[in-house]
Amino acid sequence: MKRSKVDLDPRDWETFRADSRRALDMMIDFLKGAREGPVWRQAPDEVRERFRRELPAKGRELEDVLGDFERYIKPYANGNTHPLFMGWAHGAGTPVGMVAEMLAAGLNSNCGGRNHIAIDVERQVVAWMAQAFGFPPEATGLFVTGTSIANFLSLIVAREHASGVKNVRRNGLAAIEGQLVAYASREAHNCVRQAMELAGLGARHLRLVPSNERRAMRIDALTRAVGEDRARGLHPFLVVGTAGSVDTGAIDDLDAIADIAKAEDLWFHVDGAFGALAVFSPTLRPLVRGLERADSIAFDFHKWLHVPYDAGFFIVRDPAVHRRAFAADAAYLTRAPRGLAAGETWPCDLGPDLSRGFRALKTWFTIEVFGAERLGACIEQTCRMASRLERHIEASENFAMRAPVTLNIVCFGVKDDHDGQLNREIVMELHERGEAAPSLTILDGVPAIRAAIINHRTGEDDIDAFMALLERAARRAKKEPHPLEVASLLPNGPILSSD
Repeated sequence: MKRSKVDLDPRDWETFRADSRRALDMMIDFLKGAREGPVWRQAPDEVRERFRRELPAKGRELEDVLGDFERYIKPYANGNTHPLFMGWAHGAGTPVGMVAEMLAAGLNSNCGGRNHIAIDVERQVVAWMAQAFGFPPEATGLFVTGTSIANFLSLIVAREHASGVKNVRRNGLAAIEGQLVAYASREAHNCVRQAMELAGLGARHLRLVPSNERRAMRIDALTRAVGEDRARGLHPFLVVGTAGSVDTGAIDDLDAIADIAKAEDLWFHVDGAFGALAVFSPTLRPLVRGLERADSIAFDFHKWLHVPYDAGFFIVRDPAVHRRAFAADAAYLTRAPRGLAAGETWPCDLGPDLSRGFRALKTWFTIEVFGAERLGACIEQTCRMASRLERHIEASENFAMRAPVTLNIVCFGVKDDHDGQLNREIVMELHERGEAAPSLTILDGVPAIRAAIINHRTGEDDIDAFMALLERAARRAKKEPHPLEVASLLPNGPILSSD
């Protein structure tokens, strides 16, 4: 039998095995030493130049390519494995997830549909999340790239629900009586606005409802906005609640929004990118009360549960409307009573993708290995660390809080930095020095420093060290004399270890 040009010759398997072990050992050491070295480093021009070459006509040995990875890629990653990476809501990953990703790649399953065990694994995760959120057992869910896409697809389901028997997929938006209008807090993620644009509904038909002092949606303003739109002959169809806003971690009053949605016949969707997973913590779960009343929820496993990127997800209470929004009657998707083409509902009936990777496996591994209690403890720890940083900021002579801390995000800035330029300088310098990686956000028109504490490796000593780095950076930004260097601090061990 003639062998594939990209398959291995029998005599090459042992060499491949040795190279693979080297690669696995390299990445295990990388994760084991996650807190060592800089949080981030800029890739030099000569390194970037290596990735501007022409298409190679001839291949190279795997050993040589692994060497390039080790020299030119691994040192210049974005740094979210490091405990002082706090810039964006990025999960830190785990060794368990890394191994699961490798296993999934080896199986190379296409999870668009058909009758194979990977589909059952995905359905198991759906059932687990239905249980965690208090959804009915028949609820349907789907893995996607991230919450931005999950929010968009949830909006498509809401649009389908609003269209009823008018069949908007066939007849277009003109089939729906009245202009569809949606509502979300002004703190909502930009992807909610983008979803309105992509769905053909228009950003101008998304009402950004004012927020209160805790940056949660004002319920009175929501009620008034819906009433005004109905009086103008418009068609309110969707309200989006936020569970953990991207800027400050604010949570809307989901229970109150659910009451309005029920009274006004609105689809109630929750953007819970990371905050929805507070349900894993008995301590934090009351903060998202009302989540169980949502019609759909979008969130990411790759944030607070540290599943390797990417692992977005959305879950829908009503399986009939979910399927109606996406299922296609195509000859190449014909089902059979037996064999590989068996099965009534495939994942491709619940979303637009026919080709889908086995994202469910790394999520299944993560939940099976660590369990809901341990994962919930990690989530609680990040919130405790945020409270610790908040106390440091409140006691600081240089910094002041810029927003309330609800979960794990701390927004602050230099005192009397009215235009935010010192905040910008501090963040950029910390990045360039490789010491820490907070981010910038804009609050009330002024840049603020934002620390999103997601990493399960981040402990009390890391927070204390981060505060010392901030104080030194503030003095440098103000061009004040340097004090004595603060002694090195020993790190706490991670809750999610490699075992």
